[in-house]
Amino acid sequence: MYSFLSSRATVIMHRAPSVLAALLLAASLRPVAASPASRTGNCPVGIYQLKDGSKLDVGAGSGGHLLWRKEDGRTGLLTRDGKNTWTSTLGWTGRPDGRHVSFDCAEETVNFAGLSGKRIPLQVTNVTFQGAGVHLAGRLVMPPGDQRIPIVVLVHGSEHESALKFYPLQRQFPAEGIGVFVYDKRGTGKSGGTYTQNYLLLAEDAIAAANEAKHVAGARAGRIGYQGGSQGGWVVPLAAKIEPVDFAIVGFGMAVSPLDEVREATAFDLTSRGYGPDVVAKAMHIADAVSTVIVSNFRSGYDQLAAVKAQYDQEPWFKYVRGDIVYYLLETPESKLREQGPTLLAGVPANYEPMPVLRNLDTPQLWILAADDHDTPIAETERRLRTLQAKGKPITLAVFPHTEHGIYEYETKEDGQRVDTRNPEGYFAMMRNFILNGRLGTQRYGDSTIYRPTTSTTGASAIDVSTGAP
Repeated sequence: MYSFLSSRATVIMHRAPSVLAALLLAASLRPVAASPASRTGNCPVGIYQLKDGSKLDVGAGSGGHLLWRKEDGRTGLLTRDGKNTWTSTLGWTGRPDGRHVSFDCAEETVNFAGLSGKRIPLQVTNVTFQGAGVHLAGRLVMPPGDQRIPIVVLVHGSEHESALKFYPLQRQFPAEGIGVFVYDKRGTGKSGGTYTQNYLLLAEDAIAAANEAKHVAGARAGRIGYQGGSQGGWVVPLAAKIEPVDFAIVGFGMAVSPLDEVREATAFDLTSRGYGPDVVAKAMHIADAVSTVIVSNFRSGYDQLAAVKAQYDQEPWFKYVRGDIVYYLLETPESKLREQGPTLLAGVPANYEPMPVLRNLDTPQLWILAADDHDTPIAETERRLRTLQAKGKPITLAVFPHTEHGIYEYETKEDGQRVDTRNPEGYFAMMRNFILNGRLGTQRYGDSTIYRPTTSTTGASAIDVSTGAP
């Protein structure tokens, strides 16, 4: 769930096996239309129009589970309890929510808690295409018809899992009249190459994906842009600056460097639990030691890390220090860090400063932040984005209260750990409307606070602030 290590950008992550690059390179480069069964390998997977007018997305999960989502943000895990019947949980709590679901794959229908529904037909084209020196596996998903429509390219976080297998937005957006191009990040799923967190390489891959989407969509391609979460918040603006697009959406990303993220996340771990500046100052020694190891590509800095750990590990606040990736370095033996670290953070530009790109980016952007995000704390990012707004940049900023990384509402267990229950009302609608209209307008989106860019009658830049709260 962490922006260094993994991301729930548009999906709760589950481990998925990779396909050998040699198999990918042997595949045909010609786009191939796929049937519903062949494109998923799991006949219930799809998006359904329910009798009450709402839509239900059913996606693949790990261990034989399925994941369901509604456009209003409700979600849950489905566990099979019969040949074609499933029971649901409340979000990821593990508690049954009373919903029972069944599928008729031959008729392409669903019964969701007593509501019948029919699979929404989508036009699917699977492709392999050339990224920055590697072959990537992608998929264009379009609503039926021949009309010109906007297309959004889904850009990854830092996860190692297959976007083609797990991203639900590849069905949810097309069901709303938006084309989607989704692809497996290099070194994951069906794509070739070696996994990396090199933002420039990933931006070049995203640009290649956007160009492939326009090529495959042909005359249907309208406005095109990106949507990305977590680490995608560094990649999306960079790709949009290198080769302009019509819009960009960033969810739970940051406008600070990865190393600043470590420091901010470490501080937020403690300030959110009531600790003051004196304790935070001590914790910064830990964050700095962690940063030294990361910058060295896990080759050195272990003496400093061991020293701060020995100095503070008996302090009452030490157990709360998570700091995005900090917990990983504190809890993992040096031998494993030396072995695993360079692979987990392969190519990450730890000192990458995103502000020069953002200051010079004129692409209309929607940034969506989670108020209680321990992994990517929002305070400095929000301040920087609002400063850019005030200088006239076309940035719309939305903040959802009581949400964490991934824009998930959550419950807090007795041990202090969070468990996600759903996306907030308005989150999906916000992204959909920005893609379709290029702006959010004045309507409310759940309980979010929205900072909209506006221009006054004198031509001076202004900020329009609204909240979804009554």
